[in-house]
Order: sequence, then C-alpha cells, then structure tokens
Amino acid sequence: MPELPEVETVRRGLAPAMEGSRLERLELRRADLRFPFPANFAGQTETHDILALGRRAKYLLIDLDNGKTIIAHLGMSGSYRVENDTATTTPGDFHIPRGQLSQHDHVIFHLSRNGERCRVIYNDPRRFGFMKLVERAALEDDPSFFSLGPEPTGNTLDADFLASRFAGKTQAIKSALLDQRNIAGLGNIYVCEALWRARLSPFRAAGHLVTAKGKPAAGLQRLVPAIRNVIAEAIDAGGSTLRDHRKTDGTLGYFQHAFSVYDRTGTACRHQDCNGTITRAVQSGRSTFYCPACQKG
Repeated sequence: MPELPEVETVRRGLAPAMEGSRLERLELRRADLRFPFPANFAGQTETHDILALGRRAKYLLIDLDNGKTIIAHLGMSGSYRVENDTATTTPGDFHIPRGQLSQHDHVIFHLSRNGERCRVIYNDPRRFGFMKLVERAALEDDPSFFSLGPEPTGNTLDADFLASRFAGKTQAIKSALLDQRNIAGLGNIYVCEALWRARLSPFRAAGHLVTAKGKPAAGLQRLVPAIRNVIAEAIDAGGSTLRDHRKTDGTLGYFQHAFSVYDRTGTACRHQDCNGTITRAVQSGRSTFYCPACQKG
C-alpha cells in the first residue's frame, strides 16, 4: 500500500491540474470501488470549483466550493493519470508498479480552467481504493480520521507525545509505530528505516522507551527526528519506487536508492561503525528489515 510520501507525491502532482479548476463532470464507470460511491456522488460535486487539494495521513482531500470534501484513498493498486489533448502524466512514484489499462479506469474527473480542459483518471485494478464525500466542517469527525494520531511532519509529534502513548506498553515498537492512532501515515518501509536510523530494535517493547516517570528515554528522543527526517527525505525524492513509475515532470523518485535496511537482506549495514548484516524477520505478518548488530537499543 502506498505510504505517506507516495501519497504526498500524488497530491503535489495532481494539484496543478485540479486546484482552481471546475469539476464539469464526474464520470463513474461502476457503482463501487472497495465501497459503493456516495449517493448522488456526481450530482453533489459537478459544476463546483476545486478550492484545494490536501492530504491527511494516506488520504487525499479534494475541497470543493460547496463546503464538501472528497476523501480519496489509493488502496493497494490505485493511481491517477492527468490527460489533456497533448500529454499524459502519472503523478506518484510507487514501490509496486501502477496500472495503465483502460478497463481499470473507474473514475474520471472532467475539469476545465480558463478555457482549457483536462481529465484526471483514477485507475485501480484491485479496487481496494475508495472515495466518499463529507462536509468539510465535520472532516475530523469522520471515521477515517477521528482516531488518527498526529502527522509525522507536523509539530504535534514529539518525544513527549509518544512517551504518553507508549508508557506501559508491551507491544513491539515497530507495531506501535504502525498503529495509525499513534502516528498517522507511517507504513512499513519508513518505520524500518527510522528504527535503523535511531538504532532501535524493532522487537523492543514500546514501553521500554519510556522512563519510570513517564518521560521519553534516550532511544525515543532519537526516534522522533529519525521519523521526521526519513519522511521529509522521501517526500523530497518524490516517494519510493523500484520500477519505472514517473512523476509529473518525468523524473524518477530515487529515495529507494537510499534505503538503508528495507529490502536489503544480506547486505552490509550502512552505519560506518557497524560490521553487521541486514536481516529480514516477520512481525505481525509483515517483513521487518533491521541490523541485529547495531539495532539493540
């Protein structure tokens, strides 16, 4: 599933085409994706201007001038294409390649701005994505959001906040970081990378990173900037991809070349003072990549 940097890359790629445009027609080529589309979805959104394109965790937010917001999730295989009469672009760089076959084009936003027209096409072979429509004023009360933790890029995330969430927990720190109630938008790739940077064992109990007085221990103090930095670097690089997906400017996202542990089983640890080897394990059904020599904290 795309992680926060990939979704942010998609948002940035779509914004020039969508923000300030009028949604002339919303073409729905089926009745549902993962869930049925909202009742009268097209009727509630057509002929309205798109004020802004935002993101919360792994969700895209399309704000309309009628006070409503389209919440869109990419699921496992969703992607967008921007088409006009002369070009086609696919915003976002993904670890798993995205589809292009027209039979999987399920939603088409027909847009116009200053006499120019384009189409934003949502393609989803596995149909695990979804779209729903909510009142912007009630966005944080929506079930998708009301239990989400702070963004890893926001000022709310700090070591004291995580200490309050982790105190007394026997849950492994990696699992705690993947819990969206603690931090919104973190996924498997970037959790593995952040734990390596902070030299923390993914198997260590989250509560062990909190002192008896409820304060963040040294490892937790290292972890917060590690999370912030790895997410910021991935966003700057345009998301992660191991294949040939392209951003709107035609360049590849190269953060995957900076992976220090993810999918690097059997290679040397990149910490200069470590002679360890990257190892793969399975935690809660997911692959964990780490260096057992230096991730002991």
